[in-house]
Amino acid sequence: MTSTDQTTGTKKVCVIGGTGNLASILIDRLLQSGYEVNTTVRDPENEKKMAVLRVLQEQGDLNIFKADLTDEGSFNSPVSGCEYVFHVATPISFTSQDPEKDMINPAIQGVINVLKSCLNSNSVKRVIYTSSAAAVSINNLSGPGLVMTEENWSDIDFLRKEKPFNWAYPISKVLAEKAAYQFAEENNIDLVTVVPALIAGNTLIDDPPPSSLSLSMSLITRKEMHLNALKEMQKLSGSISFIHVDDLACAHLFLAEKETASGRYICCSYNTNIPELADFLRKRYPRYNVLSEFEECLSTVKLTLSSEKLISEGFQFEHDIEEMYDQMVEHFKTNRWA
Repeated sequence: MTSTDQTTGTKKVCVIGGTGNLASILIDRLLQSGYEVNTTVRDPENEKKMAVLRVLQEQGDLNIFKADLTDEGSFNSPVSGCEYVFHVATPISFTSQDPEKDMINPAIQGVINVLKSCLNSNSVKRVIYTSSAAAVSINNLSGPGLVMTEENWSDIDFLRKEKPFNWAYPISKVLAEKAAYQFAEENNIDLVTVVPALIAGNTLIDDPPPSSLSLSMSLITRKEMHLNALKEMQKLSGSISFIHVDDLACAHLFLAEKETASGRYICCSYNTNIPELADFLRKRYPRYNVLSEFEECLSTVKLTLSSEKLISEGFQFEHDIEEMYDQMVEHFKTNRWA
């Protein structure tokens, strides 16, 4: 079995978890780059979530498979014949009463199930796993001035002891990524992980808005749930750091195709804090009533995320913070999400 269709010369790839914001942008990028794309969804009967994939199917060779992270073997068919596998999906259950059962364990088992299917296929050259800055930046170290690189991991003992807001999510990302590397090393799988900051910018999803965009826009929308989550994110992570979703999708494809790529890559193009971000938003969008009062603890950036390793491979970020917010403001205005 090879990863190239012998009749057309088209290379095939698989995107695990196709209905998410990043996944749909990545699929669009892959189709534009000439790839045949397989993608997986948990519930193909959910037409609201499937809408974005139906549109993408009209633009290129996109095949949709039903698969679940907790169902070992369900990824065998989707990854068969694929050269690259992008594992973008992660179980999220912020309201769970048992996050170990509902988020942490499924994340670990999910990535192992995907890697087992890749191992069973003789076509997969590389697996690209989407981690999170939450797996890097959360610790009880003293700032300011800390620079987080790929060598850093979030402190699980600190998270389990203190149980801060959404504590299970960063634990799930740390343990899943470490489990992935252990399995990959034991089974000689070429694994690269992308560690993105908060995803901002464009979206192909009409409704509801992706949660990362809702967080990013909360200083403008003033929606209490998202605003509180943004504040807790800075208190926990030590900064607010952004990446444009198009840059992130391009980084995934870049790292798949870059033969010398190995290990983890932080993907972050802008580090800031909430008061500084609010000041930027007030100046750029004076017609909106941007929040202006904040706790003192939010005025200092404890740390920054460094993408020096990714840049040293030859990757370039194309989108700045102005473009990220111009696109989000337009989306929220057009869809009346605000």
